[in-house]
Amino acid sequence: MADRYLRFTHTAPGRFLTRRLGLPEPAALHRWTPEHPTLDGELAHLTVGSSTVAGADLAAVLASTGLPVAAAAADPAAVVLDATGVASARGLAGVHALLHPVVRSVAASGRIAVLGAPLSATDHHQAAAQQALDGFVRSLGKEIGRGRTVNLVRIAGGARAAESTLRFLLSPKSAYVSGQTVEVGDSAQAAPDDWSRPLAGRTALVTGAARGIGAAVAATLVRDGAGVVCLDTPRARDELGRTAERLGAAALPLDITADDAAERIADAFPDGLGVLVHNAGVTRDRRLANMPSERWSSVVDVNLSSVLDITDTLLKAGVLANGGRIVATASIAGIAGNAGQTNYAASKAGIIGLVRSLAPRAAAEHGVTVNAVAPGFIETRMTAAVPLLIREAGRRMNSLAQGGLPEDVAETTAWLAHPASGPVNGQVVRVCGQSLLGA
Repeated sequence: MADRYLRFTHTAPGRFLTRRLGLPEPAALHRWTPEHPTLDGELAHLTVGSSTVAGADLAAVLASTGLPVAAAAADPAAVVLDATGVASARGLAGVHALLHPVVRSVAASGRIAVLGAPLSATDHHQAAAQQALDGFVRSLGKEIGRGRTVNLVRIAGGARAAESTLRFLLSPKSAYVSGQTVEVGDSAQAAPDDWSRPLAGRTALVTGAARGIGAAVAATLVRDGAGVVCLDTPRARDELGRTAERLGAAALPLDITADDAAERIADAFPDGLGVLVHNAGVTRDRRLANMPSERWSSVVDVNLSSVLDITDTLLKAGVLANGGRIVATASIAGIAGNAGQTNYAASKAGIIGLVRSLAPRAAAEHGVTVNAVAPGFIETRMTAAVPLLIREAGRRMNSLAQGGLPEDVAETTAWLAHPASGPVNGQVVRVCGQSLLGA
């Protein structure tokens, strides 16, 4: 369903009324298109004190974004503030000193990326200063407006390990990702031969792919060169077939809660699988006091138990191995909770637990990364059925004052599935426009 309020605010009467009444003024977001793949303008590269990352490597990574890099820019499309060397509370003054003069001039739909360092386990002054950057980024994201986003990237290794992450966060692909802290490890990474088709030669499985977010994820992975298999329930066979045909993908009608579902998926990929996207999910909302057991179990079975079973089977069978990527779909409901969704929130919080526990072991034992996306209010057929007032609240209760699109979740999934995103592991990235729920 179209966001009529957003359209209205971009008319002359709409602009007048929203400003006069103090109503939200959502900006039209610049999202990726083949015709408009980069932001418009320069990238300002600022450094607080002494950086802990190699300057030449960081300069090369920033140049790879396609934005002209300058030490200062009049109206920058993006700002990268290297704060990796901030090791004391007093050092935080440099963050203010460098961003205060430029923050108003960042272009609409612009990006601010703050680079931080891992928190020291032995230097509590450094840990305090670096954790302060998290609060700073979250707050700046909530006040900056005009469709601009602010994120923090903690770099444990060299700048090259963060290349896929910075390319994503400094591009239109991250339009609905703000207020996030992403930790980038120091593991080895493989850069693709072609950054425009990084998944060429890889096979990807997307569950729940007949429509909505799943179909958008499948389309984006196809764009990035993957051979995609779209999975959905046998009931959705016709719609699944149409989606797969449109994308040039394969269709796999299968009930993922069936006892033999995991084995059948493993058998379907004798040559292995490069990317596994656990997107399938259902809701059966009702307050706990009124929720029969079948509503509880059906949600947990689809959203969590099947994810655990399929993941375990594919890892054990070696279907997912060296360089593989697992991306699961959590939800801000699993972070903040939601009335009437104890079953759904429990299942999505379970996904977060799965990611945090499995990620380090999967990387060490199988060479596979495990991450999750946590969507907020995304404009889908499901949210279109939500009552008007609740739907409008969902759209406006975030820093960007609008709902996201399935493509926003898809782009974030594609970044986590990227072959150069090996150093990104165990992360839960909210795609919610920095929802006011769950901070």
